[in-house]
Amino acid sequence: MRYLLLVSHGTFAPGLGSVIKMLVGERTDVLSCGMEDGMGADAYVRALEQTVSVIKPEDSVFVFGDLIGGSPLTNAINVLTQRGLMQNATVFGGANVPMVITATLQSDEDDETLKRDIISEGQAAIREFVLQLDDEEDESL
Repeated sequence: MRYLLLVSHGTFAPGLGSVIKMLVGERTDVLSCGMEDGMGADAYVRALEQTVSVIKPEDSVFVFGDLIGGSPLTNAINVLTQRGLMQNATVFGGANVPMVITATLQSDEDDETLKRDIISEGQAAIREFVLQLDDEEDESL
């Protein structure tokens, strides 16, 4: 089985999991753990260990972190390493909704194809939104 592990500062990861549930439906392969404000590293590691306890050595895991080098992602890598799970792990930083939706909807793809698609979709989603108003709409504002 391939798991998606969402990790972050604050409630971003659980919120991202909630968005996936809303858009894609309930998924047992999507796990999340946020390092909440005031939570020490030890408490976060314990929460992570509980979250990943369902992952077996033969499973693969795609890890999505909010920030490369941040404590949540660094601790997730450490926990997965200690549990012998990093050999089947792929780690992404700068996670966004399109990346995780892609990973969820294309769960049958091979790892290399999925990695490429996740990065492509994540990058494509980042752009400026410019609202074009015509003169008539401008006057009504």
